[in-house]
Amino acid sequence: MTWILLIAGLVLLVFGADMLVRGAARLAGTFGVPALVIGLTVVAFGTSAPELAVSVKAAYAGQAELAIANAVGSNIFNILVILGLSSVIYPLVISRQLIRQDVPLMIGVSIVLAVMTLNGDLKRWEALILFLGLVAYTGFLFYQGRKNGADLDSAEGEVEEILSAKTPAWQNLLFVVAGLALLVLGARWLVQSAVEIATLFGVNEAVIGLTIVAAGTSLPEVVTSVVATIRGERDIAVGNVVGSNVFNILCVLGISGLVSPAPLLAGEQMAQFDIPVMLGVAILCAPLFFAGATLSRWDGALFLTLYIAYVWYLIAVALSQPYLPTLQSGIVYGLGPLVVVYVVFTLWQSRRHSHS
Repeated sequence: MTWILLIAGLVLLVFGADMLVRGAARLAGTFGVPALVIGLTVVAFGTSAPELAVSVKAAYAGQAELAIANAVGSNIFNILVILGLSSVIYPLVISRQLIRQDVPLMIGVSIVLAVMTLNGDLKRWEALILFLGLVAYTGFLFYQGRKNGADLDSAEGEVEEILSAKTPAWQNLLFVVAGLALLVLGARWLVQSAVEIATLFGVNEAVIGLTIVAAGTSLPEVVTSVVATIRGERDIAVGNVVGSNVFNILCVLGISGLVSPAPLLAGEQMAQFDIPVMLGVAILCAPLFFAGATLSRWDGALFLTLYIAYVWYLIAVALSQPYLPTLQSGIVYGLGPLVVVYVVFTLWQSRRHSHS
């Protein structure tokens, strides 16, 4: 029953987020709100709605570490699995704006979170800083969109597709209410079942949050990015992941920290391992995106390998497996140097092609 509850919670989160986005976007459209504004607010917030619902519920339920674990795990999953899987399907195109602006911003907010959680928690005033960063980021996107509308055609196109269905206002309002209800119920079931599963397997809630819960709440991004890749909209797939990672830190942790009755917890392993891993994979994007402005199938295979190693390590630590020292040595002295060599080779090869 616990696993059924977990799956049901994930399904409700996905459907709830979709209903909320569609209902809110159409309601905004009936009031004359421009498609660009809807894309930068309603649709952008909607992709982080599952993470937000779960983190807020976890914070209120007293699982304060699960709240941060969900956001951190989602960011790691977004890059290593979603981008990895998408680029294995078809090499991804990296836009100039992503390289110059969005990826540095993702790295920057990841550094801010890493610094804030060094002391083991995220206090309300720190969450307020993240939330103010969200307001500033949204305002900047809106200003940029008005100034260079062509750069955000994809966001407007997605909104136009939603608005193309003409529905009455009462039906859109019903969609919003139903979407919120599904998000609340889905978050409750997911958090409750995740805690029970953690207890059953003798692992802490953070491990479940970093893996099962994080992967589940990232399902909307999985669908969006993979479908965009298959359709040939390969720049949208990357932009969706990078934007979602920024929102997860600024929006999910900012709002969760503000409404939580107690500071959000980041245990020793979270602060010293998981958040640095999140920062590390964000930094890894910079050279790989820069090299040829594409993410190749080999890059995708590397990302997927890193995620397998990360989850394997988490499980081995949680269950105190006897092979843990061997696994640690393999990651530190094998996989780590391999990543460095691969990045250096990729940059050298890109530089050689640019001069030929």
